[in-house]
Amino acid sequence: MLTIGLTGGIGCGKTTVSNIFIELGAPVIDADDIAHQLVRPGQPALQTIVKQFGSTFLLANGELNRNKLRSHIYNHADDKEKLESIMHPLVFDEMQRELNKLNSAYGILSIPLLFETNFHHRVDEVVVIDCDETTQIERVKHRDNLSLEEIKSIISSQCTRSFRIKNADEIINNNGPLETLTKQVQTLHKKFLNISTGIKGLNPSK
Repeated sequence: MLTIGLTGGIGCGKTTVSNIFIELGAPVIDADDIAHQLVRPGQPALQTIVKQFGSTFLLANGELNRNKLRSHIYNHADDKEKLESIMHPLVFDEMQRELNKLNSAYGILSIPLLFETNFHHRVDEVVVIDCDETTQIERVKHRDNLSLEEIKSIISSQCTRSFRIKNADEIINNNGPLETLTKQVQTLHKKFLNISTGIKGLNPSK
């Protein structure tokens, strides 16, 4: 099955693009969703995180305090690496299991750190969602209520915009209105169906 890696910097619109693909009938496996599932109360990953970082990163109800942990790791590079060494193998293993269950013309793996984890070597096509940094910052401020310093720290921890663009097979520009974004996704959907049918011999679902 044709496998698409979907990525982009924080605030570029991965969720919006993923939802458009889903509406078109394309399955999307989201790394962030899986990561959230893996750290639910009672899950081994959460227990490992607490053992590594301490119970101060838990909320009163036993759930992971994501905001506190996120702020901590972006100010402590060593702990960021420790967290990634815990989570990344678990997330990618689960994504592969979910991918193996699919029976469709193509599947999308939405991975924010696609390049940073070198996972782009394991997909057939890389789609990068791109927008300017000012737009990124405004979206994240509105969505997550983070300070400008925190947002810039997250952006600087990810690979550069120019690197993503240089290494993309397809680029979705998300600086404009939703209508323009939707048309771009529709065009890629048709392309991936054609590739799947022509090269893989699969029957497109739509």
